[in-house]
Amino acid sequence: MPSIFRIALLCSLFTVTACKTGEITTRPTPPPAAPSVTEACNDQQKAISREADQLASPYSIDQHIEKNFQDRQVSWLMTDGAYQKFVVQTGAKNFGRCNDEGCFLFAAPTKTIQQAVADSMVDGRHDPAVIGRALGLPAKNFEGPLKMMTLNLATSKTCARLPVEADPGVWKCTSPEDKDCFKFGGYTSGNIPELMVINAPVEQTTVTDVP
Repeated sequence: MPSIFRIALLCSLFTVTACKTGEITTRPTPPPAAPSVTEACNDQQKAISREADQLASPYSIDQHIEKNFQDRQVSWLMTDGAYQKFVVQTGAKNFGRCNDEGCFLFAAPTKTIQQAVADSMVDGRHDPAVIGRALGLPAKNFEGPLKMMTLNLATSKTCARLPVEADPGVWKCTSPEDKDCFKFGGYTSGNIPELMVINAPVEQTTVTDVP
């Protein structure tokens, strides 16, 4: 075989081998990062959120969400009486304690609330003391029939941030012995992750009965 053909054949073999051993693995493109929950906030709430982040530094609302609310699902509980009085009878558009700046409520990860409710059920009815212990809140808050609200912050484009002491509904500590009062940092006194949700829309919230 002429040398020129031998060289061409060797080159061809080398090229094929190189292609087989150097296969390129295509990796799926990671999904884009979800926007911060503060993007849905107005300028005033964004400013409060920045101040809260500075106070919590090096922690932040974005880290809090990534750690505890990755699916952006939040839930909270109301007594049926309060739900009927403040939501149904008034035709409320948003949940929470309302003032001129908006409507404010504390919310926890949906899975946490669902688990607390499930663990509290005895003979088809919830035990307020069990829910209170699980969430680090007074048992009296959960007496009687309840409503469990669930909201997706991302799809509803609802504002959320770390809670601060000036928020409506905050029970301030008055003595070192107080255990169920507000502690800054994004967690209840029972170490349950929490958010301050502003203007949670009633029409985009799922409501479930808790007997």
